Amino acid sequence: MENEDELDALRQRKLQELQMRAQQEAVAQEQRKQVDAQKALLMRQLLTPEARERLANLRMTRPDVVEMVENQLIMLVQQGRITEQIDDYTLRQLLRKIMPTKREIKIERR
Repeated sequence: MENEDELDALRQRKLQELQMRAQQEAVAQEQRKQVDAQKALLMRQLLTPEARERLANLRMTRPDVVEMVENQLIMLVQQGRITEQIDDYTLRQLLRKIMPTKREIKIERR
């Protein structure tokens, strides 16, 4: 009988832990959604439609680079170094500086 009580108590603790973990994950996910929404709003204000389209296309192939560019743009805005909208040409210049250079692979046949 005592073992069953201990087992029930253990099950209850485990259930509470799982519920707490699920609740924490839900809060974290909600915070991520809010940050993403704020970032999207800022990018909409900061970039011209052509520049936004370029970033959207690049996100399909290089999401890591787009994330880096967005974070850098946000940092520059917070520092007050960007005061006007960024057009497509300026964005391309920024991408050229940030994008890693492509490695050329040469295959030698012997």
